[in-house]
Amino acid sequence: MSVDPTPNTAGRIRSRIKDRIAAHPVAAFLLLAIPLAWLAQVLAIVLLQDVTPGLLVELLVLLGAAVLVTAAADGRAGVRRLFSGVVRWRVGAGWYAMALLALPLLTLLTAVVTGTLREPGSGWAATAGLYLLKAVVIGALLGNVWEELAWAGVVQRRLMDRKGVLAGSLLTAIPFALIHLPQAFAARGFADTPWADVALSWGVLFGFAAVARYLLGMVFAGAGGSILILGLLHGSMNASQGMDTVDWWQFIPAVAVLTAAVAAYLAARSRTTGQGSSGHALRRRRIPPHRAANP
Repeated sequence: MSVDPTPNTAGRIRSRIKDRIAAHPVAAFLLLAIPLAWLAQVLAIVLLQDVTPGLLVELLVLLGAAVLVTAAADGRAGVRRLFSGVVRWRVGAGWYAMALLALPLLTLLTAVVTGTLREPGSGWAATAGLYLLKAVVIGALLGNVWEELAWAGVVQRRLMDRKGVLAGSLLTAIPFALIHLPQAFAARGFADTPWADVALSWGVLFGFAAVARYLLGMVFAGAGGSILILGLLHGSMNASQGMDTVDWWQFIPAVAVLTAAVAAYLAARSRTTGQGSSGHALRRRRIPPHRAANP
């Protein structure tokens, strides 16, 4: 009588793969997410001449990879903790105000300073309503919360725990920028996009990613690991860029100013309350699981 070794062999292979993922969760996430996201974006650009369907597939890839890696590394309890950040809404009101209002106001201020602010054709009330729709509903709730569940909840949290907020955020910025590389070809396709434009787009992408991920990392630490707040802030970035009263680039200095302001606030809070600051003062500070300080 012979025994089929296949089930045991398959079980050992699955166990070995799970152990590898658990030992290197960040690397496993990136190896899963980036190639699949690239494939989705490239196929969308080539076949549909529209990158949007590829970005929707990318969102599903990020979410699936986040759950898979977290389940292998931390089990079901880890998956529950990961998703708990999405519903962690009990944070100070100041974090909500910062996440939703700071960037559009700073972007408008940039346009005023540069003399390029335009009157909205549909009126300021309609512009504000459209901004909130894009930032909260279309951006945060349907997209950016789940994107940050993956990037902040899986990658950046682990890197910040090991390297500190600044270094962990800058390391996260590299794959965060890499996954967006195909978008440089979204407007004109692969054949008709000049490489000079691609190089400029990629340069801006990597520079902006470094600043944006540092801002998101500080807010993640300061707001007690609330992925909801990060999703709102990420949605605000995208919606501020698309306001019809400003030029597209003017949200970039707004993000830089807000990053400096948040860093200064956390540094001051560290000196007065000992709750932690940015940079080296937060180097070994782990993201608190259930608490967020009022800003």
